[in-house]
Amino acid sequence: MIAALRRRSRQVDRIGNRGLERAYPVVLRVGHYLRLWSRRAWGFLWPLLRPLLAFCFRAIWALERTVRRACGLLARIATAASGVITPARAAAVVLIAAGALLVVSQFIDYRAVEIGQPGYADLPQVAQAPTTSVRTAGAAHLYLLVLFGALAMALGVLALRREHRRLGLLAAALGLVSLAVILLIDLPHGLDVGAQSSSFAGTSAVLEDGFFAELSAAGGLVFAGLLYYARPCRIRISSSGRAASARRRRLRPRASSRAKVARSA
Repeated sequence: MIAALRRRSRQVDRIGNRGLERAYPVVLRVGHYLRLWSRRAWGFLWPLLRPLLAFCFRAIWALERTVRRACGLLARIATAASGVITPARAAAVVLIAAGALLVVSQFIDYRAVEIGQPGYADLPQVAQAPTTSVRTAGAAHLYLLVLFGALAMALGVLALRREHRRLGLLAAALGLVSLAVILLIDLPHGLDVGAQSSSFAGTSAVLEDGFFAELSAAGGLVFAGLLYYARPCRIRISSSGRAASARRRRLRPRASSRAKVARSA
């Protein structure tokens, strides 16, 4: 049995060797033709691809140069703007904007009473329930927040001209008082249906845009006042720190001879 397997394996080995010997010249010939055709194809395609590659690399170079110039310009603009738009001045501008919004919000409708709202629940958005008893935000508290908004704007103008941390505390206090007036007076009055509930069925009080405008303006006053009081990005450097920085920037004189170099070492 073992002798028969050996003879069979030798026969298979001879057949494989003969096949390889016959296929080797064909493989050499095919490889030669492939190298020849690849050289011809490369010689034909290279003159066409060279201008395209040159254009791509030039476009990449131009894009990189444009991006570097734009980054340099933005850096110069940011450096110049940092000397004008300081954190304190930015907080003062926010304070003025919040005060102006608080004044404007007092003349916007902040509440209304909708009649028959359940009957309009399944209808499209175009059909809305009729409203009545529309009131502006300032009518609930006799336009007291108009005075607070004007004071906040005045504090913002003063904060732009002179930096005093107490101005931020005053602005934050105005914002807190405005929030108290809005939540303790405007909110209960805005959600009160009143006598309309007995006259009509399905009445409900809703808050309009004026309420949310004055609420966001009062919150902006608190935020801007605290931000101005904190005065971020203000780092104080002592005289010893300046002297140490100057010593680090000072250049050491170069040695003029080998002897000096040896002595310094």
